[in-house]
Amino acid sequence: MMEMVLPVANATAAALARDSAVFNAPLARAVVFGIHIDGHLIVEGLLIAAILFQLSRKSYKPPKKPLTEREVDELCDDWQPEPLCPPIKEGARIDAPTLESAAGPHTTVDGKEVVNFASANYLGLIGNENIIDSCVGSVEKYGVGSCGPRGFYGTIDVHLDCESKIANFLGTQDSILYSYGISTIFSVIPAFCKKGDIIVADEGVHWAVQNGLQLSRSTVVYFKHNDMASLASILEKLTHGNKRTEKIRRYIVVEAIYQNSGQIAPLDEIVRLKEKYRFRVMLEESHSFGVLGKSGRGLAEHYGVPVEKIDIITAGMGNALATDGGFCTGSVRVVDHQRLSSSGYVFSASLPPYLASAAISAVNHLEENPSVLANLRSNIALLHKELSDIPELEIASNILSPIVFLKLKTPTGSAVADLELLEIIAEKVLKEDSVFIAATKRSSLDKCRLPVGIRLFVSAGHTESDIFKVSASLKWVAASVV
Repeated sequence: MMEMVLPVANATAAALARDSAVFNAPLARAVVFGIHIDGHLIVEGLLIAAILFQLSRKSYKPPKKPLTEREVDELCDDWQPEPLCPPIKEGARIDAPTLESAAGPHTTVDGKEVVNFASANYLGLIGNENIIDSCVGSVEKYGVGSCGPRGFYGTIDVHLDCESKIANFLGTQDSILYSYGISTIFSVIPAFCKKGDIIVADEGVHWAVQNGLQLSRSTVVYFKHNDMASLASILEKLTHGNKRTEKIRRYIVVEAIYQNSGQIAPLDEIVRLKEKYRFRVMLEESHSFGVLGKSGRGLAEHYGVPVEKIDIITAGMGNALATDGGFCTGSVRVVDHQRLSSSGYVFSASLPPYLASAAISAVNHLEENPSVLANLRSNIALLHKELSDIPELEIASNILSPIVFLKLKTPTGSAVADLELLEIIAEKVLKEDSVFIAATKRSSLDKCRLPVGIRLFVSAGHTESDIFKVSASLKWVAASVV
């Protein structure tokens, strides 16, 4: 065995000796411009040159050969296109109950009469005879639609009357009508806020506000939900020692009553911070207009803040006024800017005239019957009292909010699981006790991360027995489900 190994070892040693002699030769230790060049540098240089040579060569491309008709047909048969939308997951389908009558305090759902706490009919004006009469007269005079945007022969005198009515009611200089409530805020925000501007917004704003923020392409910073310490901290960080911030437009965007929680924004503190840090305030009042304040004029009246301190106010008219469309109100300059710059106003067919007539009649009703606000607040207080002792659920909303927001007292840790429990409660309350309520189901586009819950929309038209009924039903159903 040793006799076979020794010749191989000797040959290897001889080869190593030859390589060593090559690299130790005088040429390998040449001096160029005073620099000693070792043998390994020469080898590395040759390798680099070889790599560069290979990289510089043109790649080989096989000649193109056209496909036969048979091959094309086979490829077409094998091709599977991507779906236009992802498949709907189990449990994600929305099978909403169908209303078969007006969405008043009592309505008909799937053939059954129910008590309705799922419609934001705050003043109980759905079915009001004066409003219906005004709509009938408007349809007879103007027809149903306007068949044109406001700037292209779609402006009708009743639109101007409605804008004037809202401005006079709120004490602002001017107003502008929009055709669709939810499009109001996400048209107004990008009309004023552009790329490079700064928007500080509450993290609990609903989807329409989120969409407006995204369309504006502004720099958006969120503060903790209804937390003024968080808002003040962010405003301080953005402005302290930053001269660039002083030269760009800056906005605070909040909701008066948050749709996703029922909380009320502290407008007095927001205005104080706005003036201290020189921001503009954009206030969304879809759930507070016609509800808050001594005469229903909204959050400014509720806090006693002069309305001119709020730069831009928007609201949908589909809640308290029981009509449709929306409006923005403020200074003449703010309103006139939107008539050429707001996409929802410029490119949409104007609000159907009968809906503008309904809005005027609804505001007139509120001015002539202020007691309706007392009825609404009495119902809200009674519902809070009746629901305060449910072991499984807790009230997260403000005592003055017509949105009574219930969330799980002990969450599961998963928003999906929480929502499933809440939907089971809502479905069982409807099926067993004929009470129509709704869980806060959100789309995949909604980025709000506040806890999910059950929203009860309280109406001035509800009776005490309605409130006792929904309270009793929620108590026993929640105990059996959670």
